[in-house]
Amino acid sequence: MASWAKYFVIHAGLYYGPTSLKTRLCLTGKSLLYAFCARHNIPHSNCGKWIVAQTPAQLAELDKVHAFADSIGVPTHFLSTAEAASREPSVRADAGVLVSPTTGIVDSHALMAQLEGEFQARGGETAYRTAVTGLEKSAPGAPGAGGYTITTTSPDSPATTITAETLVNSAGLAAVPVSNMLLPPPRHLTPYYAKGSYFSYSSPRPTPLPSTLVYPAPSPGHGGLGTHLTLDMAGRVRFGPDVEWVDDPTDLAPNPSRLSEALDEIETYLPGLEREKVGLDYCGIRPKLGKMGAVASGKGFQDFVIRREEGFEGFVNCLGIESPGLTSCLAIGEMVGGMV
Repeated sequence: MASWAKYFVIHAGLYYGPTSLKTRLCLTGKSLLYAFCARHNIPHSNCGKWIVAQTPAQLAELDKVHAFADSIGVPTHFLSTAEAASREPSVRADAGVLVSPTTGIVDSHALMAQLEGEFQARGGETAYRTAVTGLEKSAPGAPGAGGYTITTTSPDSPATTITAETLVNSAGLAAVPVSNMLLPPPRHLTPYYAKGSYFSYSSPRPTPLPSTLVYPAPSPGHGGLGTHLTLDMAGRVRFGPDVEWVDDPTDLAPNPSRLSEALDEIETYLPGLEREKVGLDYCGIRPKLGKMGAVASGKGFQDFVIRREEGFEGFVNCLGIESPGLTSCLAIGEMVGGMV
């Protein structure tokens, strides 16, 4: 997700089906990421997550998540309503709680700074505020023939041409437009953008505030995982993201009309919420390949697309890298490295 968020969730891999890239890369990436953060002193916390059910139907969804987690070797366990009330008295879970002990949070800015430093130490160069405006196969006999010619522009310089034998398209929100510059029209895709608003909370009540992440039960076919409660490293609470389909990938302005619906959803699991202390905070946008669900149990689930493109030797496309993309990032890097 493209956003100003500093803390992101390290996902356990509970939602993405038995054979998907999302599951495989999330499970591998989670282990790599925890080890990488520990090795480089990147702020992170294995704080765990509660998924809460308020109705028998929602509890049935938790049963499915638990059974799937068991089938792929990811630990989860149920709490009774009495035990849940004792541990987190401010959290409502009328039908049950499924605990995911391997979920956590990470300081994404510190993670990116570490990765950038390692990239530069190996001779890599980063061009900030630079847009790809053209991409084509290099002409026979031209510099870089057999590879690709990339045209870029930036506010501080005119158009610049780069040639490369190997090209990895990992442009996030711009990945589909970049792919469409190179591939023939019959292989073009349409990008979709799922905007997510986050909400700040300035009250210490209900007391005590939860000490774990809290998610509503998954809703099959929904574009996200519900407006959940997240924490930062200091234990401060935020809520989000929700899902709002937008046409503009640069539309990162918080939308006041989203607040009321979010408050209603939050109150289902945090009934002591002081609504007036919740405010708009920041937004992010997920790169989607369709208006599809975020969990494999619903219709229209969309997996990551990471592939070589037929007829374009040395070109690897990484499309639809939304959640759990950050959790999976090191595993994605290993996979792509093996493809080029």
